[in-house]
Amino acid sequence: MPRLPKVLELKEVARSRLFAVEGLELEFSNGARRSYERLMSGKRGAVMAVPMPDPETVLLVREYAAGLHRYELGLPKGRIEAEETVEQCVNRELREEIGMGARRFDRLATLTLAPAYMGARTHAVLARDLYEEKLEGDEPEEIEVVPWKLAELDALVASGECSEARSIAALYIAREWLANEKN
Repeated sequence: MPRLPKVLELKEVARSRLFAVEGLELEFSNGARRSYERLMSGKRGAVMAVPMPDPETVLLVREYAAGLHRYELGLPKGRIEAEETVEQCVNRELREEIGMGARRFDRLATLTLAPAYMGARTHAVLARDLYEEKLEGDEPEEIEVVPWKLAELDALVASGECSEARSIAALYIAREWLANEKN
């Protein structure tokens, strides 16, 4: 495994309400020096829930995606707050976005989007044994909950309504996890 580059300088070069851009001056083991920038979005990371009301069905949410300026199907997700565990955050996001909590959690994977220039990590968690409990969220409008059969994931991806790589990866990982659990 290669030796990590030496950080010569680390500084914040920009900040918004949600993100910080850090500048890094690095020296690699061969003496080469380079400047990098990376987008950071909180040290604790985020969660993405795969809520399963039954063994064949996942609950997706349709919400506005500002980056694409359209409505997108995906999984409930959100940032981990300071005092929360991953499971507590999953439960909060589920109650805010789909009006349900979960009693059973299985951590599936920790996903990144573009590790070359983004420091964000998202914990994908299978959430089962759901119960009704609504919590007020920060969404500007009601989120539509869309049940989808795990057996029809290929059709979901082909539809173009779900294009977020994290959601797609988490759904396929969950489907595999559940298939292995049966065996």
